[in-house]
Amino acid sequence: MTFADLGLSEDLLKAVSEAGYTQPTDIQREAIPPVLMMKDIIGIAQTGTGKTASFVLPMIDIMASGRRRALMPRSLILAPTRELAAQVAENFEKYGKNHDLKLALLIGGVQMGDQVKALNDGVDVLIATPGRLMDLFERGKILLNGCELLVIDEADRMLDMGFIPDIEFICSKLPEARQTMLFSATMPPPIEKLAKKFLRNPMRIEVSRAATTNKDITTFKVPVESRQKRETLRWLLNHDHVETAIVFANRKTTVRELNKSLQRHGFRSGEIHGDMDQSNRLKELDRFKAGDINILVASDVAARGLDIKGVSHVFNFDTPWHPDDYVHRIGRTGRAGAKGRAFTFVAKEDAEAIANVETLTGATIKVFGKDDVRVDLVEQEAKREDEPKRRSEPREEAGSPREKPARKTKSKSEPRRRRDDDDAPVAAGEWNGPKPAFLDISAT
Repeated sequence: MTFADLGLSEDLLKAVSEAGYTQPTDIQREAIPPVLMMKDIIGIAQTGTGKTASFVLPMIDIMASGRRRALMPRSLILAPTRELAAQVAENFEKYGKNHDLKLALLIGGVQMGDQVKALNDGVDVLIATPGRLMDLFERGKILLNGCELLVIDEADRMLDMGFIPDIEFICSKLPEARQTMLFSATMPPPIEKLAKKFLRNPMRIEVSRAATTNKDITTFKVPVESRQKRETLRWLLNHDHVETAIVFANRKTTVRELNKSLQRHGFRSGEIHGDMDQSNRLKELDRFKAGDINILVASDVAARGLDIKGVSHVFNFDTPWHPDDYVHRIGRTGRAGAKGRAFTFVAKEDAEAIANVETLTGATIKVFGKDDVRVDLVEQEAKREDEPKRRSEPREEAGSPREKPARKTKSKSEPRRRRDDDDAPVAAGEWNGPKPAFLDISAT
């Protein structure tokens, strides 16, 4: 099936083709036709499956006809974060370039003046975070009674961020005769309740089991002591063929400190978190997309809405407090059919959190080093046999996972050295090189 089979207009098909897409994803194939038929939709799909385009594309054709009026947007898209709202706006600009559509982006962290001016000029599509929209509504700068179409994107994240009361208030100000779409990667009970209250006979589209993780992502948990996390992260960044990576931490302070630590050790890293203003956050994202940095340390403000091609790895420096966040964090890799790898560091105090993740996803996460190892150290073993033994350089840090220095030859009177675990032969597919300290810690 191609996009031409979904009932989209020629102008829209041309824009999609120029963007490099020919075949729709599962959620796009299932959602676009009923959206064009003006049906209410509940769309459940794991992150990275093209969920945004599944409502942006049909909305462009739906909004192509009609008249704009000042202060009264014709359609509304609610997104939980600035980054996700900006991504939706980019999709509209990319796919709607052959249509005469006006859109406005209402997000915090930027001046209101330009946003109010855009509303005064009239907009077809309003993309907003709930907080900024509520602020402008209470100031009398926007009217919602002309809205014909509503999209609630990443509804489960709205729940986590406490936006559900705001969404209920906003929905109460919209006309009853409207089309409503709700998209989410997971569907906890409060979101089910919200859907029943504000959607009319919705069509439920579920292209994967709720809260499953992407099959293209290989996931691992790394049992590690809290004090060893930084050392372990550096080791993996150096040894697991990392091209680009996003490192998630639970606290903003951890994000800042970890980024500084990585930079001190020579890594090209940057950071993004909620305390940064919007311009600096976008600047860091642009640096990451352009390749100026290849490691982005982030809080969960970036777990949703980051659509960056080619992210090879995700590292959960902290096991996420909320299991739903795990799905969205690791979904930053393995996008659009690409392969990805995700590592979650699990300290003793994270036992309950990682158990909740495994319960939610319905799968046990493999322990790194037991089932799959990407580090190729066979050549180093060969060199030790072929080259004269010499004293290794001093270690940079205590406890760093490097090969042990070659020892001086013992005299016959000295007891023979026992072969340790690092030198012992191993079965095919098992660990074949120097063992990092964190692999000795049992899984929790």
